[in-house]
Amino acid sequence: MIPTPRYAAAALTGAWALATFNLLIPHAAAQPFPVKPMRIVAPFPAASVADILARPIAQKMNETWGQPVIVDNRTGAAGNVGSELVAKAPPDGYTLLLGTIGTNGSNAALYAKMPFHPLKDFAPISQVATSYLLLVMHPTVPVRTVKEVIALAKSRPGQLTFGSAGIGTSPFLAGEMFKVMAGVSISHVAYKGSPQSAIDLVAGRLDLIFANSTAVLPFIRANRLRLIAISSAKRDPAMPDVPVIAETIPGFEVAPWWGLLAPAGTPRDIVSRLHTETARILTLQDVKAHYANLGMTAVSSTPEQFGAYIQSEISHWAKIVRAAGIKPE
Repeated sequence: MIPTPRYAAAALTGAWALATFNLLIPHAAAQPFPVKPMRIVAPFPAASVADILARPIAQKMNETWGQPVIVDNRTGAAGNVGSELVAKAPPDGYTLLLGTIGTNGSNAALYAKMPFHPLKDFAPISQVATSYLLLVMHPTVPVRTVKEVIALAKSRPGQLTFGSAGIGTSPFLAGEMFKVMAGVSISHVAYKGSPQSAIDLVAGRLDLIFANSTAVLPFIRANRLRLIAISSAKRDPAMPDVPVIAETIPGFEVAPWWGLLAPAGTPRDIVSRLHTETARILTLQDVKAHYANLGMTAVSSTPEQFGAYIQSEISHWAKIVRAAGIKPE
């Protein structure tokens, strides 16, 4: 039987309502990110620079989104253990990495078998902070300038010692780069962290170290260590009288950096949301002041800029490692 116009209209209206309902189901089911607790993996111990930098980001994200954001310290293999955990985590934005110059830069050249690719296995979100290192010596070592450090090292090949926070860390990279560019031989001694190497330097068991300011500034202020120079490209306006190593060794620069990454495959809209929030956090005065007190500068970048920077760092440190003759572990 041919339906009357009234019944036909009713049937058409019902079909339209059903189709509309079906279209709305996926959108109703999709919930805004985030809807559950998150974690930022710091691949170094509690109180490490990565850990300290991650905590205000976690706190501010929690305040914005109302979801717990914890800092999860997963240590081992110069940061590779924690980084691998994130690389293999579900790509949903709920597990992030506070990556470093080592984990996503130099480690690829320093380890023969990496459990992840430092760029391909991650979705860059934003750089978070950058800094420089301080070249410091025990006061009994008879030098006060970079030129004198080089002369002393050449007069005692292999006899001077420098400590670092371990293979792949920025203090280690700085020491190896210094040896290559200055043409000197200095023996490396690895520690679990910069604070431990600083303590041994104060005790006279080392000759020099490259270290983050947090590890050595108290000793410098107490005249228990001597600050020789810093590893940035230009002098720090806060310490205008302290030279940069590049004034003696042109082109020398080691700028430790830290950044936020998600597992590769994380949806672009989630990466964008994480980037927007991270960039906002890094403009907050209390966060910038907190970082500055640690000798760090809060910086942000687009995911694309951060990815390009990571690629350049991988290439840069591969060249330094080859020039230094370092064999992969």
